[in-house]
Amino acid sequence: MATAKNSIINIKPIVTETVDITIVGTTPLVVHAWSHKAKQEMLDKQRGKKTGAKHDIKIPVNDFSESLYWLTDKPELGATDEEAETNVFGAIDNGARFGFPCNGIKASIISGAYRGGLDVKMTELRGTFFLSGATDASTIDYAEIVGSKPAMREDTVKVGGMSKSADIRYRAEFSEWEIPLKLKYMKNGKYSLEQLLNMVNYGGFCCGIGEWRPERDGQLGMYELKLV
Repeated sequence: MATAKNSIINIKPIVTETVDITIVGTTPLVVHAWSHKAKQEMLDKQRGKKTGAKHDIKIPVNDFSESLYWLTDKPELGATDEEAETNVFGAIDNGARFGFPCNGIKASIISGAYRGGLDVKMTELRGTFFLSGATDASTIDYAEIVGSKPAMREDTVKVGGMSKSADIRYRAEFSEWEIPLKLKYMKNGKYSLEQLLNMVNYGGFCCGIGEWRPERDGQLGMYELKLV
């Protein structure tokens, strides 16, 4: 309660509740994190540094490693194919753990609810609920992917705007996956828990997460709410 010039102002408390949920993949998940090289090139350009036209020799396993969101220690990139395979696949075999951005999953749910025809406003939903990972390896930004080990996927893509040229990309794919999450929402807000959970399923079907998802003309990264 607060007072102002002898008047009483009642402050309505925000009542929140946190529930554990899990989304389970119905199609494979392909991840593509920003690589250190890509971020460095963007920074150099913004700082006015000249970047040469010379391209490094492509080492597919390095690209595969860079596409992953590592929750455990990321191995060194290899100078050769053999060194890269030893470093990366060795780390995976030794129990490396990986994640996916929580904000990406949240955006998927919000977009899916809208695309699915539910009577929602995307701007309202942004402040209605929040997601975080539910495992010990998760961070405030990344929720852990649980399931099969990542496999290296090869795709041919077109890049370069109007004068598009072909390129080969190597990214990580999880054939079987699920992501345990904590969903925090306003218990006295506009949307009930039941409505929010239904939105999760809309997000998994209409939008998805990762590369080649439905929202980006694909059929990968689709998911549904795991029922227990």
